[in-house]
Amino acid sequence: MESPQFQPRLGLFDSATIVAGSMIGSGIFIVSADIVRQLGSPFGLLAVWLLSGLMTIAGALACGELAAMMPHAGGQYVFIREAYGGAPAFAYGWTMLLVIQTGTIAAVAVAFARFGGVLWPALGSRVWLGIGGVGLSGERLGAIAVIACLTAINLRGLDLGRRVQNSFTVAKVAALILIIVAGCWLGPNPLALKINFDGNRIFGDRSMSWALMASFGAAMVGGLFSADAWAGITFAAAEVRDPRRTLPRALALGAAVVVALYLLVNIAYLCVLPANGVAGAAGVFARGISHARDDRVASAMMQAVWGGNGAILTAILVMVSTFGCANGLILTGARVVYAMARDGVFFSSAGELNAFSVPARALIMQGGWAAILTLSGTYSELLDYVIFAQLLFYALTVAAVFVMRWRAPDAPRPYRAWGYPLAPIAYIAAALALMGDLLIVKPAYTWPGLLIALSGLPIYWWRIRRGGALAGESRRHAS
Repeated sequence: MESPQFQPRLGLFDSATIVAGSMIGSGIFIVSADIVRQLGSPFGLLAVWLLSGLMTIAGALACGELAAMMPHAGGQYVFIREAYGGAPAFAYGWTMLLVIQTGTIAAVAVAFARFGGVLWPALGSRVWLGIGGVGLSGERLGAIAVIACLTAINLRGLDLGRRVQNSFTVAKVAALILIIVAGCWLGPNPLALKINFDGNRIFGDRSMSWALMASFGAAMVGGLFSADAWAGITFAAAEVRDPRRTLPRALALGAAVVVALYLLVNIAYLCVLPANGVAGAAGVFARGISHARDDRVASAMMQAVWGGNGAILTAILVMVSTFGCANGLILTGARVVYAMARDGVFFSSAGELNAFSVPARALIMQGGWAAILTLSGTYSELLDYVIFAQLLFYALTVAAVFVMRWRAPDAPRPYRAWGYPLAPIAYIAAALALMGDLLIVKPAYTWPGLLIALSGLPIYWWRIRRGGALAGESRRHAS
């Protein structure tokens, strides 16, 4: 009997919704508060989102060339493997499974449950079964239920997973458009407009300095990782129809739409809330102007426009957004685990497809570990730790465009990176500058991330010595 194979069922719309839907999670609803606290200026806020967006698009355009060249399951893992070898690729895949993908799934699922607590108070955050911060709470139980539900959906095949993704991505894009319309047209606050846009210097009361530039770099982390996961569609490249044309288009379209929406949403925030209100300060402006409690900027803005109903509406919008985001992350992330298993450097069972042509065991491993991270409550700290490593892996991916043009100059390239070589160079330079900034500003969050990534290397070498195939050599094109 012939073994199951991946089925290429994803068209351009499906692929673009995976890109956009995986990017839009909970960050856009809360991250702006921390950015304003670091920079103290509405123009600083918009500059962070603009530059973060330009970096994201530049990375997506460069990644499109690699995806068109190598449309295999595993995506970014495959690109790093082909450019630099098996060890760096395994370090990437290991970090993805250990923290990046699973930690993000846990964080997004918890955000779903946390905002669900507005509607169902039983989803509280108090740990009632466990020791210290480890154990069960209503919030964590709700998050695990989301992870289990979406994992079960994706175990039933790609068609069901993509339908969920398409529906929720359309809904969340509509939700962001609603926020934009509410802030910019239905409920702009004249006093907030005057405070934010009338004669305000670029960085408020702070003059240009190295300290300000360092703060700006640190603030960009929030913008970049609110727009993260744009490469997820490349993980499922083997299931995309006409991938050499579809993947570059989906990456460009999905990233561009999300970046534009994010910038407009932040303009909407500033049309209703003063900068200090976005940052969470209360009692410093005229009565009637709201402020963002617990960094819930979107809730504060919608409540200012629609009163108490605005908070409930925002909770529903965030739940829609995070549910769709978690689905996209679960759908695509298991394909990286599958690719590692097919290369012989991970459990071989994770490299098998079930009767529905999906990597069932990889999906279960991913969901199980995400649930454990949810119970432990450590996902947020772990994600902070891997910010530096994630930037490094993105820089390596974009640099792979140059490496592959040197190593395989005659390989078919249905799409060539737009703006080459300037756009990829600009991305790499910006990523390296941010990494250097984080080494100085947040050293406690940089070295642990590197150690997490490097912790996979002993396992990789152990697998090789046990007889596992060298990554990229044995079943390179099996998918």
